[in-house]
Amino acid sequence: MGEDKKFSIEEAFKKIDKTIQEMEAEDVTLEQSFSLYKEGMELIEQCSKEIDIVEKKVIELSESGETHDFT
Repeated sequence: MGEDKKFSIEEAFKKIDKTIQEMEAEDVTLEQSFSLYKEGMELIEQCSKEIDIVEKKVIELSESGETHDFT
């Protein structure tokens, strides 16, 4: 994922799903499995960071006195 391209959680989820499908293939080698696992974990970590950023923005909005229903 390039630093200059805006990170999209939705796109990352699609890539994670594709990675899982590739890992489940019968002809995947152990080396490929480790590579795919590493790629998937990096995507999950990046998604987690993005979700944390959004949560902090929601907390900031709540602390400013604004209320939002997210359910």
